Amino acid sequence: MRVLQVGAGSVGSAAVSIATRRQFFSSYVVADYAADRAAAAVASVADPRFSSVRLDASSAADVAALCRERGITHVLNAVDPRFNMPLFEGALAAGADYLDMAMSLSTPHPTHPFSRTGVKLGDDQFAAAEAWETAGRLALVGIGVEPGLSDVFARYAADHLFTSISEIGVRDGANLVVEGHDFAPTFSIWTTIEECLNPPVIWSRDRGWYTTEPFSEPEVFDFPEGIGPVECVNVEHEEVLLIPRWVTADRVTFKYGLGDEFIEVLRTLHKLGLDSTSPVQVGGASVAPRDVVAACLPDPAGLGPRMTGKTCAGTWVRGVGLSGAPEEVYLYHVVDNEWSMREYGHQAVSWQTAINPVVALELLASGTWSGTGVLGPEAFDPVPYLDLLKDYGSPWGLRKS
Repeated sequence: MRVLQVGAGSVGSAAVSIATRRQFFSSYVVADYAADRAAAAVASVADPRFSSVRLDASSAADVAALCRERGITHVLNAVDPRFNMPLFEGALAAGADYLDMAMSLSTPHPTHPFSRTGVKLGDDQFAAAEAWETAGRLALVGIGVEPGLSDVFARYAADHLFTSISEIGVRDGANLVVEGHDFAPTFSIWTTIEECLNPPVIWSRDRGWYTTEPFSEPEVFDFPEGIGPVECVNVEHEEVLLIPRWVTADRVTFKYGLGDEFIEVLRTLHKLGLDSTSPVQVGGASVAPRDVVAACLPDPAGLGPRMTGKTCAGTWVRGVGLSGAPEEVYLYHVVDNEWSMREYGHQAVSWQTAINPVVALELLASGTWSGTGVLGPEAFDPVPYLDLLKDYGSPWGLRKS
């Protein structure tokens, strides 16, 4: 396997630190628009299998050319989802397989944004499924932690824990604290704004996909391993668009533990138009307000030494268990920031996101997972994935209610 990873930010750098401990690939090229950032990620592991290069992720032609030049077999997308389609198209043009951690972007319904879907997350990618099948290539989409591991949990529950499922609800919460910052998102603020301010999507067997208001339907969810109760709200996320394609359930939701202060900041950014991706003129420069917000906030990659606490990603499932009685379970994955910093030098949220595509790459390299077309994590056997995650030293848990 010859990997091209595009993106050397917080998640991309963590992926490099994880992959260097594995032997399933012969070559691993790290590309970034900032050549020095890609070089720094490679220098941090001192592994001759790794090299770095500058790449403009917005150019499908440049992506394809680099893949051909380096004999790339698999492209791992570790950049913001606004670059998904050029990377997706460039990989296909070069005859490489493709993985990403967030799907192609959505566009709200023009007249009924909070009740009807417009262009959904991943629609642009699924529209190209036939081309990928014809080419005999695989695009494995949504294989981070959420989406990704959460989807694997959903498939595992359906295959091994339930005879029928009433609801699958992805629930994400943390008790992370960043010392010295009043507001410091632990993940890409560009992506956070995108998913939190777009209309959340819900799946219902009766209605199909429909939307609701951002931050709606608050509920308090009790997270494991000492995190405790966190209020979670509806947020737009890929699992709701992926899970129903392969797993039968009456309802699918995604709720995120954001906190009142975080929600208020996001609402203020929206009121001021600072969430916009459309460039505005500022003096002699043309700049997107959202890019200015991102530039003003601390880089998530540098927050680790100031962070304490744990982050939890998981999938809550209720339905009829194998015994024929009603059951509820929460399948989850917790990462302690102290552990991830000590063991890998990367903060918990980035590390937890990064480990999952590396695990998937290893399963593809061994042939344990295989397929063609545009597929989500739910399309594959979850057991080898969850077993390999443990082998990486990062076990998952299951809590029964």
